[in-house]
Order: sequence, then C-alpha cells, then structure tokens
Amino acid sequence: MSLFDKKGPILVTCPKAMPPYLQAELEALGMPHPEPLDAGVLTKGTLMDCMRLNLHVRTGHRVLFELASFQAFGPDDLHREVRAYPWETVMDPDGYFSVSASIRDTEVNDSRFAGLRVKDGVADRFMEKFDRRPDSGPDQARGVNLFLHWRGARATLYLDTSGEPLPRRGYRKRPHTAPMQETLAAACILASTWPEIARTGGHFIAPMCGSGTLVIEAALLAMNGAPGLLREHFSFMHLKGYNPKRFQHLVDQAEDGETPDIPGRIIATDIDPAAMEAARANAEAAGVAHCIEFRTCDFRETEIPDGPGVIMLNPEYGERLGDERELVDTYKAIGDFFKSHCQGKTGYIFTGNLKLAKRVGLRTSRRLPFWNAKIECRLLEYELYAGSRKAGKE
Repeated sequence: MSLFDKKGPILVTCPKAMPPYLQAELEALGMPHPEPLDAGVLTKGTLMDCMRLNLHVRTGHRVLFELASFQAFGPDDLHREVRAYPWETVMDPDGYFSVSASIRDTEVNDSRFAGLRVKDGVADRFMEKFDRRPDSGPDQARGVNLFLHWRGARATLYLDTSGEPLPRRGYRKRPHTAPMQETLAAACILASTWPEIARTGGHFIAPMCGSGTLVIEAALLAMNGAPGLLREHFSFMHLKGYNPKRFQHLVDQAEDGETPDIPGRIIATDIDPAAMEAARANAEAAGVAHCIEFRTCDFRETEIPDGPGVIMLNPEYGERLGDERELVDTYKAIGDFFKSHCQGKTGYIFTGNLKLAKRVGLRTSRRLPFWNAKIECRLLEYELYAGSRKAGKE
C-alpha cells in the first residue's frame, strides 16, 4: 500500500483561540469528527486529504500526518524507535529531509538535541538498509519535513505536509508596516457576518487597510478561492509515492469551484499612499485586485455604500506602532465614524488594547478573543443600528 493511501490521524495546527474557526472549516470540507485542541484540530484521513487541506484551509498553520506514536523515556529510546520505522516507504535514500521538534517534561531539555536523535535514527535506518542515507538540514522548502512532538514519555512523529507555514500564502509581496498575519485575518473574517452576506450583495469595507490582508482574505472567501492555490510548493511533493497528477486534479477542482465575480463591493482605504501601493500589489499577486476598490484617504472619508455590510478596522493599539496617548483620539474618531456614517452595518475593531477600545464609546455586541503573536487581542463587534435606536456606553 502506498503511503498516500494509508489512513491515520491528521493534526492541523493553529494559534490559540482559533480552533473553533478551524474546526468549522474542517467540518465544511467533510473531514470526520474534527476535535478542537488548544492549538489545533485533530481529525483522520489520508495524505490525499492532507493535500486537499493544504489547498483549502484558511486558518490552519500546518497539516501534520501522524506516522508513529510510542513510549520514549529518554534519547536512546527515541533513537531506537525512530530507527525501527520503515523510512524507505517515506523517502528515497538520495533525498533530503529536515526535523523540527517540540518537547516538554522529558529527559532531554533541548529540542535541537531531540531533533538530532530523530535525524540519527532515520540516517541509521537507511545506512543499515542501503549503505547510504538522505541528506538532512534546516531547509523546509527542499524535501521531506518531520515533526517530533514529545511530552513526558510519549513521543509522536508526524509528517509536516505543509513545509513552509500555511499563512505564507505567497501574495504578500509588499508587507508595509506590522501587517496582520493572513490566517489571523481569515479567522477575523470567518468570525464576522461577512460569510453570510458575501454572496448576497453585501459589502466589505476596510478603512485603515494597511497592506490589504483583510480585504484580500475577504475577497478570497467571497470568491471561494482556495488560499493554497497561491503557493507553488508543499512538503508532501517530496514524499515517496507522490503523484503530481493526483494533486493537479485537486487543483483543478479548487479552480473550478471559484466564482470570480461577487455581487457586492469590497472597499479598501488608507491615508498612507505607500500602504495603498502595497495593498494593490498584494491584491494583484493574490488574483483579487479586480474585485477590490482602492482609495487613498482618511478613514472618515471612506465611502459606505447602501445595503448590508461589514466594516472592519485594524487600528494601531500602542504595542508596536503608535503611542497609546496619541491613539485616544483615533479610537474616539472611529466611534464617531461608526455612529455618523455606518448605520445599518456591522462594525468590527481588531485591537490588543481594551483600554483604548473604551474610547470608541459604543456598546459591543460580541468580544471575540484572538492572539496576535504574544499579544492577547479582541475582535470587537458593533451592531450599528439605523434609525433612532440610542447606542449605549460600553
């Protein structure tokens, strides 16, 4: 049996607070019984399923296929179990592989040493069987990628079928200043009302758009565009038994499922001309520039079209870019903008500073937790009622 036809556990990793959105994605893709964990979602399938997940998942970081799980009380146990695995079914002796490791509560306190013992075990297996061994090193874009998860006496070896992390879609040619990570942007959009209104004439408006990550991810979702189509390389392409025609069939299916024309409008504005240049360049690289309207202006001058819509802002929050005292007026101005220009829409602010968020002066309908690297953040939702309904204070 080919490794690609073998069924086993699949772990799709993601940052904290994002498993519910990733779980919903896996359910929509038909994966069986996705189980949310602290930083990922567990399901079952084949390497063919892994290829499909790498193409379609928006909020996942890596797609890991479990090869083996065993007891390892120390580095010698780890080496022995790794050496016993039939690596000749995974890669050729003239190939290349890399190893990364995450360890905790083990006899070994250095993940690099644990990774080295895995490399030694693989190499020794090949030397024993073929009198030659694959080359190895840190380059994840070159060959097979192995991942060791070692906790206490339980070690699990995975194939990292992604290689480069999935947030690296390939469209960010001009990152500009402190850009939002692609998977985080996608999770914010999935958490909003945009998936409900995207195909029925609703609008997505992103004042303060920066390098355009939010509008690009919103456009990809509205078009049913698979984010993995933007990448040219995945680690599974180096596995023994990989058939490019089978992957091309998945690519063709994903392309056939795209709907490039969307009924509503997607509007991106920023006061910084360099940001708008970056946003346009990135949207071109993503293949979605045709459905995004770009304008350089203050966020308060952003056009808000009639009809249902999402307005999502990612302002500075004092951690990296802006001084907190200088941002007080900005957050107050966002609240005024919501009240005076955005009635009938749903407003969102992504921020890592809840103290500043109070300056918006509107009551939130939801406060959704997220993490931006090590910064605990919130996606704040505001129902911006049309008519005379009075907004309460937060």
